[in-house]
Amino acid sequence: MLDPRDWEAFRAAAHHALDDAVDFLRDVRERPAWREMPESAKERLREALPREPSEFSDVYRTFVEAILPYTGGNIHPRFFGWVQGTGTPSGAIAEMLAATMNANVGGRNHGAVYVERQVIDWSRELFGFPGEATGVLTTGASEANLVGVLVARTRALGSEVRERGLDPQRTHITGYASAATHGCVRRAFEIAGIGSEALRILPTDGRQRIDIAALQERIAADRAAGARPFLIVANAGTVDVGAIDPLDELASIARREGCHLHVDGAFGALAMLSSTLRERLKGIERADSIAFDFHKWAHAPYDVGCVLVRDGEAHRATFASEGPYLTRMTRGLASATPWFTDYVPELSRSFRALKVWFTLKEHGADRIAAAIERNVEQARRLGAAIDADARLELLAPVGLNVVCFRYRPQGLDEAALDAFNDELVIRVQESGIAVVSSTNIGGKRALRACFVNHRTTEDDIRVLLDGIRELGESLARERALG
Repeated sequence: MLDPRDWEAFRAAAHHALDDAVDFLRDVRERPAWREMPESAKERLREALPREPSEFSDVYRTFVEAILPYTGGNIHPRFFGWVQGTGTPSGAIAEMLAATMNANVGGRNHGAVYVERQVIDWSRELFGFPGEATGVLTTGASEANLVGVLVARTRALGSEVRERGLDPQRTHITGYASAATHGCVRRAFEIAGIGSEALRILPTDGRQRIDIAALQERIAADRAAGARPFLIVANAGTVDVGAIDPLDELASIARREGCHLHVDGAFGALAMLSSTLRERLKGIERADSIAFDFHKWAHAPYDVGCVLVRDGEAHRATFASEGPYLTRMTRGLASATPWFTDYVPELSRSFRALKVWFTLKEHGADRIAAAIERNVEQARRLGAAIDADARLELLAPVGLNVVCFRYRPQGLDEAALDAFNDELVIRVQESGIAVVSSTNIGGKRALRACFVNHRTTEDDIRVLLDGIRELGESLARERALG
């Protein structure tokens, strides 16, 4: 038996750990945005496989001393590095409660299944999908995008593709996405057996959106060459700059061309919660499938994404299988069909829905929408401050919540500027002041600041800018002297 020998002693230790967790979240501003994990802490995590038991208190002490202080930083209000959600205190409690239930949400008849169904119903309502549309929670948008690609493959080739596989001699299918699309879509083509060569990467316009004319020309050329266009991937918030493709126009093209329209809305799709922002996503309700993350702008703890599919029958035909160990009954624990395992690759699935349910129930959609709107406004203000500073250069329009820019000291060529800004990113991180990341925009290395944090304030933007200016000036002096 692996239960505590002394339940009351364990209760006291558990209460202590919970108090520490609450303090850790309450005091997040008092710590650096990020700190390097020292070698001494890493060494404590290189021990051999434990053969003998340890006291819970001893294990917990190692966690507090060697692991907890060295987070990835995304709960900190000045984490601007990547589009990573912040979580909430109640979400952490929900995760603990889900682990207490230890539910397998692959299917069957129990409470966790109905909580996930509720979350999917709310998602259908948010995006205007019909009642017959299906949905399922995933590890994140990467898995959700894979599901979208696989469903599109089924719609194009039928469910028999699962048994026969792809036969390029029989049918050559092609998909389309912009150069700004996340790399997980290319990986989905590879996993699906379609091959990344079948994904046509198209140029973007001046706002980093897919080039519609190039899309139409490539579809026509592929069709003339004997290929079968089957999928258009649209972006609702590109990973680099937060651009939103013209979704309504893409939906019309997809219908005309007989293609499945999948929207990768990893973070941007949840702008639908906002009455002031949802117009930017016009046409998303016409998509055939949508991928998005609750662990980004909905602030549920990692990990929980979602995929919605308009054609529920095609969705089920993509994954469903039965064996004697999966026999469905009309009553009892093995009832409550359909099961979620019929809509994703996994049979064993964690109870991800509870933290989403808690978050939405506690805060409400409007309060979450207000946090999203605040992030968008913060990004706009940072972009305006960069435009007003001769030392800084905005490298892309601020379309949603991502700001891409660089520090531009005098006398450096493009290669030197790239190296300068990469070093500046590292120094900002190492300083603990804030976290920014880097990317390429138009062939130029950029500092990238993403606003996804409900804790971020206007003062945090000031601290970020002051830190970048100070560190940039210091680095420029070093380069001038060196």
